[in-house]
Amino acid sequence: MHPWSEVGWSAALALLVAVLATQLAAQTQSLQGWPEVDTYFNLKSDVRVSFFAAATRENRHGTDAEIGPNIDFYFKPLVKLKRITVFELDPSKSRLLMFRAGYRYMPSTNGPTEHRGLLEATARYPLIRGVLLSDRNRVDLRSIDGELAWRYRNRLTAERTLPLGSYHFTPYIRVEAYYDGNFHKWSRTAESVGCIFPFRKRYELEPYYEHQNETGTAPNRQVNALGLVLSLYF
Repeated sequence: MHPWSEVGWSAALALLVAVLATQLAAQTQSLQGWPEVDTYFNLKSDVRVSFFAAATRENRHGTDAEIGPNIDFYFKPLVKLKRITVFELDPSKSRLLMFRAGYRYMPSTNGPTEHRGLLEATARYPLIRGVLLSDRNRVDLRSIDGELAWRYRNRLTAERTLPLGSYHFTPYIRVEAYYDGNFHKWSRTAESVGCIFPFRKRYELEPYYEHQNETGTAPNRQVNALGLVLSLYF
């Protein structure tokens, strides 16, 4: 089957996961479930498009879904990065710099609907012993019930691919800080730990745990979540 013929079922699966995830995450405040499906299509060696669908919680009252496309641009592979990402399905990890533009539609079960544009620049650096460091800088341009807002996010990820016989998997740790233009301060932090498991040449399964601390408004809000990402590469 040609990769482009799979667009329909991939998009349908992503939408179904987003709907089911909204119901799952609404069941509990203390420990949430965040399913996600990401589908990637290479247009050229340095350009790809993708579709993103997930459940998360962005406000204090309802459960949000996130649905939308991205387009990525990146430079030629860096030799040192290619050596430590040879088993990775994501080609952007072997690139020194990647730029992304995207859009998110975010309906909520008990809160305002958000339309969000996003701009990202991700730099990657090879460290010692095969560790890959990624530094993602992202700006969210938000329209929440017609009110405009913006937010800057900086995320650092350290990961290393490990062998298990002929199989390879990639554990990682991640920290992210959010600067909210409405509050004019750093309003949220997030710490994550997870692992990427490739299977069937085109797919990755990524379970993770994330803890968030939101300090934008009183009282502070703590969020703990178990996430599961399915990534498809065509």
